[in-house]
Amino acid sequence: MFNRQHRNFPLLSLKSRALRALSQRDYSRQELLLKLTPYATEEGELERLLHELELKDFLNETRNAQSIALRKESKLGVRRIHAEMKQKGVPSDVAESVLHELKATEIERAKALWLKKFGQPPTTQKETDQQMRFMITRGFSSTLLKGIYASYKEQAEREQEEK
Repeated sequence: MFNRQHRNFPLLSLKSRALRALSQRDYSRQELLLKLTPYATEEGELERLLHELELKDFLNETRNAQSIALRKESKLGVRRIHAEMKQKGVPSDVAESVLHELKATEIERAKALWLKKFGQPPTTQKETDQQMRFMITRGFSSTLLKGIYASYKEQAEREQEEK
């Protein structure tokens, strides 16, 4: 049987390789540069190609940053998404503009993730530490989490008073 993972595509031009990669997902300029460097044959060929792709809007840093944010926003906090964008070579000004929009919804996203994973406030210090570690590794700040815990405790107290 034909195995797609081991195809080498030896006859593809550099432009064909770039368009093939960009047709599957958005890349940052740095990612695409690293991906295509082994296939460049002439000096400056890759830079000219990347510039052409940017002019034709095939390679767009803002669209790439928005794509990363959209894929990760339900699972990760702003800190972690920013780190992933930085790792992928998204320029910091582009990342900041995209993340600014996510900061407005971070509390709701953190509550949704926390409720999905745990469902109730911690009752012991061990549970508190466990839940905090889980949320912090996903890029949410500890002050944000303390606010979420406090709001749920207040809500639980109000419910008990009403009974």
